[in-house]
Amino acid sequence: MTLDALDRALINRLQEGLPLAPAPFAGIAAELGLSVEEVLARLRRMKAAGVVTRFGPFFDAAAMGGAFCLCAMAVPAEAFEAVLTKVNAMPEVAHNYERDHRLNMWFVLATETPEGIAEAAGAIERETGLDVLRFPKLQEFFIGFRVAA
Repeated sequence: MTLDALDRALINRLQEGLPLAPAPFAGIAAELGLSVEEVLARLRRMKAAGVVTRFGPFFDAAAMGGAFCLCAMAVPAEAFEAVLTKVNAMPEVAHNYERDHRLNMWFVLATETPEGIAEAAGAIERETGLDVLRFPKLQEFFIGFRVAA
């Protein structure tokens, strides 16, 4: 899929967040000179093509009484896709990345309670037969990550 200038402008604009308004896409559509239907159609098209893999809110689980934990696993290459499917099926998994390292699968768990981290990691271990190494957050850094489309 080739992105046009409006697709790129939409991606860049959405990274700044949605307006807290009854019709948040109306404001974005107006900013970009599009209709709400065009904005939504572009988002659907980009998601279907894999250009956008996730579109949704980011909740601070810790601020709501929950917890985050960075996790890593050493997954045999021949089992990577099967393990990836099992890990990503867990609703507590927020991100999942493959790395070129002995610990080749890294993901973030986000749970409603701090105890939920151990429960989710344990479920992944039982499901995959592999250890889940846990690296709990000691200090938070906000880096304001944006990707220019």
